[in-house]
Amino acid sequence: MNAWKTPGNPYLPSWEYIPDGEPHLFEGRVYLYGSHDKFNGHVFCLNDYLCWSAPADDLTTWTCEGTIYKKTDDPLNPDGRMCLYAPDVTRGADGRYYLYYALDKVSRISVAVADGPAGPFAFYGYVRHADGTPLGEKKGDEHQYDPAVLTEGEHTWLYTGFCPPGDTSRSGCMFSAIGKDMITLERGPEFILPAQHLAKGTGFEQHEYFEAPSIRKIGQLYYLVYSSTVMHELCYATSAHPDRDFMYRGVIVSNNDLHIDTYKNAQMPAYYGGNNHGGILVNGTDTWIFYHRQTNGTTFSRQGCIEKISIDQDGGIAQVEITSQGPRGKPIEGRGTIPAYIACNLFCAIPSIYTAQAPWPDNRFPLITQDGKDGDEEAGYIANMVDRSVAGFKYIETRAIRSVAITTRGYARGEFLLSLSINGPALVRIPVDYTNIWTRNTVQASIPDGVHALYWTYRGEGRASLLSFELLEQR
Repeated sequence: MNAWKTPGNPYLPSWEYIPDGEPHLFEGRVYLYGSHDKFNGHVFCLNDYLCWSAPADDLTTWTCEGTIYKKTDDPLNPDGRMCLYAPDVTRGADGRYYLYYALDKVSRISVAVADGPAGPFAFYGYVRHADGTPLGEKKGDEHQYDPAVLTEGEHTWLYTGFCPPGDTSRSGCMFSAIGKDMITLERGPEFILPAQHLAKGTGFEQHEYFEAPSIRKIGQLYYLVYSSTVMHELCYATSAHPDRDFMYRGVIVSNNDLHIDTYKNAQMPAYYGGNNHGGILVNGTDTWIFYHRQTNGTTFSRQGCIEKISIDQDGGIAQVEITSQGPRGKPIEGRGTIPAYIACNLFCAIPSIYTAQAPWPDNRFPLITQDGKDGDEEAGYIANMVDRSVAGFKYIETRAIRSVAITTRGYARGEFLLSLSINGPALVRIPVDYTNIWTRNTVQASIPDGVHALYWTYRGEGRASLLSFELLEQR
């Protein structure tokens, strides 16, 4: 496809489902690697690896580099019965690019190689001990999963591990050192972050290691981002060394905005959360966290999002709100059409921390979805907005707005109310009625000039779908 100009979060097209995003700056472009979910998929990561890239000076414009690796390219998976889980990529000392990944049903870390950052990658082998035994299959090895890699000189640091809450057979996040051949261990595995049952007295209590390590060196510190045992948050730990002494530092982002109290109660989930995975990108003077959100009422159709973060003089990162802004990193211009699928807050009268494991959960939760099948370039929208469902957009800059329009469909009779805060007074009321086609309704309204959060609340009967809204200036 041609270059995609993003309207916000998610930063890729609304019909693209690439979670577990690992961004890397190679050769003047940012390359995005991740797993690849299927729309309406029944499990995680059913599709082959794609790569998207953007110029380093414009993260709002993304180009699909195509399929870079197929699940059947791994010799253990000739019939494709296993899925490609979250990958990472590093540039080796030889100048080539190495893709590290795990299949979903074996305890191995696979490696593929390419001459350029956009591949295509060719199978290279399995990370192995010095005696040739694949890592994960030697006596005493724990399960290998979610590789993160960082190359410094002729050495590559590898971080892996999967420690579900309550599983006392797993010890935590593992560190291993790989030699210049990019595949043979020189050290490890050694445990550097604790699993839940080993966290007492470590500082990691209640944010113990679960999965999804991501490693960066920023200044003199190594930043190890990971998903904690509560799943929806990306936490981070820092150390002056790549292989030891990591200290818990805090939460960077939660995909349901738990802990954030700037616009709601800190313990109120403002989206339907789930597992999380992503990495940090330092790009010029800007620093970003990549993460993902759940869509379609399941955990199996995830989309990548991005927020700008700040690192203080002590290396600390304050938790950021999830927003609709995406790689713009600033408020969205509040005029013209704003697609509903960039809603960063979505909940109903009964908020839920986690997305249910089945489509249309309880038939009462609103959800972001699309028409058609996986791969169809269909615009996303919000479906199943029942009475008191709320969709929030942060942040929008408005000027001289004198009328507002929404485009809806569905068996619904009621009205959409527009407010500047959750449970705030309605500035706009737009009636809607039963319709099987997308229907646009407009009302005269005055929106104060400034930067605002905009919240649409549906009040009425039935189930409404929201495609977009428009903020129209005075003519």
